[in-house]
Amino acid sequence: MLPDALTAILLGALLGLRHATDADHVVAVTAIVARERRLARAAWIGALWGIGHTMTLVVVGGAIVAFRLVIPPRVGLGLEFGVALMLILLGYSNLRRGDVATEPEPRRVRPLLVGSVHGLAGSAAVALLVLATIRGTVAALAYLVVFGLGTILGMVVVTVILAAPALYAGAKVARFRSGIRIAAGALSIAFGLLLARELIVDGGLFSATPTWDPH
Repeated sequence: MLPDALTAILLGALLGLRHATDADHVVAVTAIVARERRLARAAWIGALWGIGHTMTLVVVGGAIVAFRLVIPPRVGLGLEFGVALMLILLGYSNLRRGDVATEPEPRRVRPLLVGSVHGLAGSAAVALLVLATIRGTVAALAYLVVFGLGTILGMVVVTVILAAPALYAGAKVARFRSGIRIAAGALSIAFGLLLARELIVDGGLFSATPTWDPH
């Protein structure tokens, strides 16, 4: 039983790395790093995003695992709807603000909060997967932690990959940065609207019988 649990936990690390490449995560981080001019700061944004994601994943997902909580479909849809709204607001922020060299340091909390919202929305789905595959509570909680650490590493890698070409080109063509910022903002808004439509129309968020497929 112990080797099986260890195998599942190690698999969680790999799945955490893959989880960082989910479309909504990539779009959100792209919208945030589009205004950065230094690769180190962009990588730090990815790390903060992953830390925020892991914090809510461990707390909320851990509570679901430890107490075997049942998440109503409307609550699950509502959490994902919060992600859609956040993507729209991120995109609007990119389109509204002018191109600036750097953001004030207090705004570094933004990727932490954005990651927390994503972690809140995904914690139920991950916890339900864990409950279906790992019986022991301690092993399941360990899985969540390792999954979160894998997500942090994955987000740093994804952020660097996304930011490097734009930063390199932006250093040569100043107007390129502005175009990246606008494109990232438009993409974030479009993705947020599509996600919101899916949750409302296909999931029936505001209907009498909502259906939620955790993923």
